[in-house]
Amino acid sequence: MTQKKPTSRRQFLGQTAAIASASLVPFGALSSRVSAQSPNERPRFALIGVGGNGTRTAPVGQQFADLVALCDVDAKHLAHGNGLLCDGKADLYGDYREVLAQDDIDIVQISAPDHWHTKILIEAMLAGKDAYCEKPLTLTIDEGKLIRKVQKQTGRVVQVGTQQRSSMNFFNKALAVIADGRLGKLYKITVGIDAGGWSPEISVADVPEGLDWDRWLGPTPVMPFRYLQDPKKDTDRNYTNGHTHFRWWYEHSGGKLTDWGAHHIDIAMLGIAAAGQNNDPVSVGGSSRHDVEFKDGVPMQDNRYNTAREFDLIVDFADRDVQINIRHDVDNGILFEGERGRIFVNRGKLVGKPIEDVATKPLPKDAIAKVYRDMPIMGNDRDAHWANFTHSIKHRTLPISDVHSHMKMLNVCHLAGISCRLDRTIHWDQTTEQITGDELAASMMSRPYREGYEIEM
Repeated sequence: MTQKKPTSRRQFLGQTAAIASASLVPFGALSSRVSAQSPNERPRFALIGVGGNGTRTAPVGQQFADLVALCDVDAKHLAHGNGLLCDGKADLYGDYREVLAQDDIDIVQISAPDHWHTKILIEAMLAGKDAYCEKPLTLTIDEGKLIRKVQKQTGRVVQVGTQQRSSMNFFNKALAVIADGRLGKLYKITVGIDAGGWSPEISVADVPEGLDWDRWLGPTPVMPFRYLQDPKKDTDRNYTNGHTHFRWWYEHSGGKLTDWGAHHIDIAMLGIAAAGQNNDPVSVGGSSRHDVEFKDGVPMQDNRYNTAREFDLIVDFADRDVQINIRHDVDNGILFEGERGRIFVNRGKLVGKPIEDVATKPLPKDAIAKVYRDMPIMGNDRDAHWANFTHSIKHRTLPISDVHSHMKMLNVCHLAGISCRLDRTIHWDQTTEQITGDELAASMMSRPYREGYEIEM
């Protein structure tokens, strides 16, 4: 294990404070180490969070930058990732702050669990790093406001890992068809994101060797580690409140609504905009089901998955002609219905008569480029998404999945989660970015950070 000399907490805080005080300049005004490099010098990046999604996305990043450091609170993840990704040659860290203190690291990829995203990302931007951060970007609505503020102040480039925005074969082609008027005005969009996770009661268990459970919990409340292996399965299927299954606990995530919702609701809202309609949300409500009892939005049972299992929710917009219906019980994907036709798109197909008609009536040559903000199209899906990120770093521009447009969509996901937890319609003012007429719901726009894990500004 290669380790660099630790930077003291005092030194690190001094560095971030200096960067913060010097960074109140308009977006795009800052120069960067990456943009100043010669064409033959590749940027260096660190992977923070070396679990499943981290090891899936980092190899794509390695096409564009050199992966030189890994950080995780689980020693087993570090050892596995080092062998898999770096031939055992990476610098290894258990504390992400030591990564941010290294001035020879240009980029960080943040693939830690959802509840860590905001804290690490903000401190990375203040430390002068550009960042690729997995979705969902935040755990709460107010975290998104802070991220957007810091991004504008620092001018750092942040690409959110909603790689469907860089899908040329399916999602961008669907948006191009909509933008070309082939569906006419949209009136209904059905978003299928499947049911949420289920678990039996999960008992308290010993923390696995090598896992720093307190640091894994980080900003979220203290709770015991829980683990139960499914006795009906020969494989290592398990139920836990830790790795992978954190997304089924409101303490750490938003369930299916922020997991798959962050992908498909994103495309649905881009579709409304592509049709020339107003996609400012005004309310979210409907029906849902949890496997545990709730009181005032708080789960009353602590030993089972507690995010919404089922949901049938309606999102209304400032353009009252169109609605999004978020469901668990339809095909995974997005069904766009308009005055002139309908199309269905997911990661495996794009179908519908307006798509068939493209064969005889082709889209304009620049149709897909326009919905991709006229940025270079360099590949498809994950490859194109990382390429777009590095292009944006070089030119100091907003990437295709910037934090500002991402948070407008993600706020809908968060509002949906609050609606499910309180079992009522939530009303939203897009201008002030506030929940209106519901004091309890409005209080759920933020959460306190555990002492010792506050964001270091």
